[in-house]
Amino acid sequence: MTSLLPSSSTRGETSRVGVDLIHDIIDHRRVRTVFQPLVHLPTRQIVGYEALSRGPAGTVLESPLALLDAARAVGRLYELDWTCRAVAAQAVLDRHMDPSLTLLVNLEPETLGSSCPDNLWPVIAEARSRLHVIAEFTERALAADPSLLLGMAARLRQAAWGIALDDVGAEPAALALLPFVQPDVVKLDLRLVQRRTDAEIAAIVNAVRAYAEDTGAVILAEGIETPHHEQVARVLGATYAQGWLYGRPEPLPPATRPTDNPLPLLAVAGTATAATPFEVVSRARPTAAATKQLLLPMSHHLENQAFVGASPVVLSCFQDARHFTSTTRQRYGHLAMATTLTAALGVGLADAAVPGVRGAALAADDPLGGEWSVIVVGPHFSGALVARDRGDSALDSQRRFDFVITHDRQLVVRAARTVLRRITALT
Repeated sequence: MTSLLPSSSTRGETSRVGVDLIHDIIDHRRVRTVFQPLVHLPTRQIVGYEALSRGPAGTVLESPLALLDAARAVGRLYELDWTCRAVAAQAVLDRHMDPSLTLLVNLEPETLGSSCPDNLWPVIAEARSRLHVIAEFTERALAADPSLLLGMAARLRQAAWGIALDDVGAEPAALALLPFVQPDVVKLDLRLVQRRTDAEIAAIVNAVRAYAEDTGAVILAEGIETPHHEQVARVLGATYAQGWLYGRPEPLPPATRPTDNPLPLLAVAGTATAATPFEVVSRARPTAAATKQLLLPMSHHLENQAFVGASPVVLSCFQDARHFTSTTRQRYGHLAMATTLTAALGVGLADAAVPGVRGAALAADDPLGGEWSVIVVGPHFSGALVARDRGDSALDSQRRFDFVITHDRQLVVRAARTVLRRITALT
């Protein structure tokens, strides 16, 4: 096969050709879509298809990476991304794919939050009303910008789209974010199936299985090329699979059969009525009272879990910027290097007050301004100290708080979401 990559002597000419071609591809929807089947492992029944985009055959932009790079270079990546979705949806609509089947579409992280171009909206709207769609983004993208992806996950839920998290295991640090993204489908990175199982893979798989067991999400294994891969996938907890063993990417078949085992969507709860971590936890657990001096060692113990666990999420509320002292800044700078996401919030506390630490300057009337919280969520550990200031006129160390310490994972995650909502609202 002739390589589609240009030689060094013709790269400049090819680049000019590519620029003209990418505009033509986007303007005239010349993207090609191929579909790879998704199967239910126990029955090998096809339950849906993943849409994979390609450029025109035989051109320098045939490969998906070349296509994306060219669109990015001319500032039209978001248009290409929407075009790929529209072309895939149109192909499925034209073939009248059985409604019990799922269409999996990929989203480019750089384009998340962009509006659909007007000329593509009719197809997208029809697809939303007629098709069972699950949007897929990668764990790598989640690790690169957690707050952006968490905000987008919430918006996808509002649009009634399911969520698949791809390449899970490629970035083990992102595992702590699973309960916040709440993917319906967790797609195991192919190396977990194709590589010999070791301690690292076992830790990743156990975290994924714990999430699936807790939520009802399904595990889908990628890269299944042999019966042995399929056997490994079952051991890893997968009930759905994708790979050359079941079919290579190709045009959608003229007729599709219904499935008895459709990819399910989670019954994700709506926005909680509680506005703060203390409100969430104190409704479920009794409170006690203590001084700040007594509670500080408890908060430091939770923070220190970042150095002994697997890259957790650490979310802390300091009431006011004056409580985020120089010593605390230094400690949180170290935490940021050991965590997937570290955030510090308080009235007057600027975003990114410390390199690597996310934040939000709370409004003076935000109820969170009256609370001190340290919340830690990792793949294998969860804990929270949530406290509400009693408003004493006393030395800082002797100020009294009503507080709760909990390690109930579901309760800790619910408390954490009240903090994350304030961060993702900024993205």
